[in-house]
Amino acid sequence: MKTYDVVIVGGGVVGSASAHYLRKNGHTGAIALIEKDTSWAFGCTARSAGGLRQQFSTPENIHLSKFGVTLVKNLKQEFGPDADIGFREQGYLICSTPGGLPILEENHAVQTANGADNVLLRGDALAQRFPWLVTEGIAAACFGLSGEGWVDPYMFAALFRKSAIARGVELIQGEVTGVTREDHRITGVRLASGEAVSCGALVNAAGTGAGKLAGLAGIDLPVGPRKRYVYVLDCPAATDALRKAPLTVIPGGVYFRPEGRNFIAGLSPEEHQEPDTFDWEVDYNWFEEMIWPALAGRVPLFEAVKVIGAWAGHYDYNALDQNAVIGPHPEIRNFFFANGFSGHGLQQGPAAGNAISELIIDGRYKTIDLARFGFERIRGNQPLFERNVI
Repeated sequence: MKTYDVVIVGGGVVGSASAHYLRKNGHTGAIALIEKDTSWAFGCTARSAGGLRQQFSTPENIHLSKFGVTLVKNLKQEFGPDADIGFREQGYLICSTPGGLPILEENHAVQTANGADNVLLRGDALAQRFPWLVTEGIAAACFGLSGEGWVDPYMFAALFRKSAIARGVELIQGEVTGVTREDHRITGVRLASGEAVSCGALVNAAGTGAGKLAGLAGIDLPVGPRKRYVYVLDCPAATDALRKAPLTVIPGGVYFRPEGRNFIAGLSPEEHQEPDTFDWEVDYNWFEEMIWPALAGRVPLFEAVKVIGAWAGHYDYNALDQNAVIGPHPEIRNFFFANGFSGHGLQQGPAAGNAISELIIDGRYKTIDLARFGFERIRGNQPLFERNVI
């Protein structure tokens, strides 16, 4: 049986960042990173839209993302002179109808109080800044002036993973099918291959499989997959101004952003609209019926678009409140949660990984206090809602 001080389950950005920061922050013991899909093609990270934003309603989410943006802007100092993840700092633009204006204003106040660099735009100021947008019926929009945009998610995760492996973290390809527990302590995991692995601490960074992994340890965690579609659009009539657009969220939740010479777009369904299968098939009717009419109504240049590609991915969705679960289990103190990001994992993975390293090395948070994201709220059914889920 192989023995490790820390076993991390999940090799996406959250798990790989946890391994990277454990080493960076001084952990010298044996660390294993277990991932079932080492093609890196089907996890939450690789199929992400790659967004970075501070436009959240929860202060912790703002600080988690600010940590990630700081890292992105200092990427070469962290990972070397060749590090590049294609950061496009074009901002987010979140639009609101009059009915949603009070929430937009409240969120903006929280964001600026916590250091986010954004501004509320109304009327002529909004129309002049984004002439491609039909502003009728939009009371205001919050625009990120700096520190928001998008990156290549695959390359981002790869930087953490390669750094961790270069520092002696062992990558194990395998699927965890069992967790061994003695009273209030995890002692190891079993793999589908039959291999048993002993550990001093277990980090659940298993993404959409986080709820299942927790269940193997006798823990009820409401985190599982939620299917999302991303469509790639060709718009021959797009102007230079539209190609420089921020990631724009129009009333109703449809979003789009530039992607090279094309665009991508999507829409998260309401609870009653959630797909009932978690495969990789794309529903093109979802675009035709729910996304295109809304897009063309707000951006007339999108009246003539062609879907030239699409993919399905899955959120690691926290059904309680759509916020991450981070930190140790209250009784099983060597079981650590780092999951349930509900679509925010790419941008918050670096800070979450750093937080996990602090808990394992120092026994406390040092950079960002994430106590409110702990498992206690899950067990007590006390949601901490994030109101700005895209």
